[in-house]
Amino acid sequence: MALLEKFSKTTASALMACAIGVAALATASHADTLFIEDKLTASDGTESDNFGSSVAIFGNTAIVGASADSRLPFISGSAYLFDTTTGTQTAKLTASDGTEGDSFGGSVAISGNTAIVGARFHDENIPFNGLGSRGSAYLFDTTTGTQTAKLTASDGAATDLFGGSVAISGNTAIVGAHLDDDNGNSSGSAYLFDTTTGTQTAKLTASDGAAGDRFGRSVAMFGNTVIVGARQDADNGLFSGSAYLFNTTTGTQIAKLTASDGTEGDIFGSSVAIFGNTAIVGAAGDDDNGERSGSAYLFDTTTGTQIAKLTASDGAASDLFGRSVAIFGNTAIVGAWRDDDNGRDSGSVYLFNTTTGTQIAKLTASDGTEGDIFGSSVAIFGNTAIVGAAGDDDNGERSGSAYVFRSLPVAPVPLPAGGVLLLTALGALGVCARRRRKAAA
Repeated sequence: MALLEKFSKTTASALMACAIGVAALATASHADTLFIEDKLTASDGTESDNFGSSVAIFGNTAIVGASADSRLPFISGSAYLFDTTTGTQTAKLTASDGTEGDSFGGSVAISGNTAIVGARFHDENIPFNGLGSRGSAYLFDTTTGTQTAKLTASDGAATDLFGGSVAISGNTAIVGAHLDDDNGNSSGSAYLFDTTTGTQTAKLTASDGAAGDRFGRSVAMFGNTVIVGARQDADNGLFSGSAYLFNTTTGTQIAKLTASDGTEGDIFGSSVAIFGNTAIVGAAGDDDNGERSGSAYLFDTTTGTQIAKLTASDGAASDLFGRSVAIFGNTAIVGAWRDDDNGRDSGSVYLFNTTTGTQIAKLTASDGTEGDIFGSSVAIFGNTAIVGAAGDDDNGERSGSAYVFRSLPVAPVPLPAGGVLLLTALGALGVCARRRRKAAA
């Protein structure tokens, strides 16, 4: 309460003035949109880097994966840190023991000053072995760009693809290994780690796991709850998909989530995200708006109950809406990387109010074009989102890019979440200041 009281006294008047200023600026210089769009590319980007294949954001720091970057050495991969307030690249991250074919940067996540980067094809004993690799993940200090630890599975084996997905919250990280075989060939697993020590604390598998489920293909975490996608689980038909909730403190499974209308080929669990008591699960193969148009589902994580199904207002066949998802406060963002608004597979993303299930906005790149696959990855923090477009060609064919959208028309964050409210409000103040500077320029 003291925090909120101090916050309200010192920032309420500034926020009010800021809101008035933003409205004026929007009318004067952003007649059609209320957000600011910045485009990020790698300082050393080149053809086929796939920069934007993964993205994450925390506060004013974003991380962007370039899983096919090839300078150290052949297609080893890299990741880049950016200041989202300025669009400035602050560091380039590579693995201390990177080898060819690692796909470092294929998955990324960030919490506080710690980032985690997956390298699902890494195996120091089998260079450039592709699917034969065990995989690894790396921790970095985002303030210095320094690698602080390398994570591997205690029982890792060839073809596990440990590092195919990663997430982090506080001092706990989760790493997916979706081709692990504990419950049958490619049944999948996920591992929990203490990021302060780099120690593995638990291994998670599905209570009803079976061959081919690919549990761990997607993972997300908030506080003591993780969600793990198993997009090829067959409860509602072949490749219908499912997701599982776990308590990170005990390692116990809390619930199994499936779509109320799930059916064959939906690949529910293609993507997952969680914030507070709400989880979102993408089902990119769902057919409500045409074959593989895609959908996403919201769940209450305390009960495991489905609370809404999300689809695009203009969804069409092959959009793959739900290929990527993220959530912050009462706002969810869903990628549809094969939407065709700016040309075939140019891509788009949609914002939703998670309380009402209503669509808030649709975003596309201002310079979007055919094959950009904008929305191949998404992340959101406060009223700032970052969207990957791994097929963009600014630095050569499929060099890739990412877009930062600030001052988004997001749903309000509940007052009881004092820390979140503070972070969001302070972020809003920063956006206001930047918009005024930009307009003045």
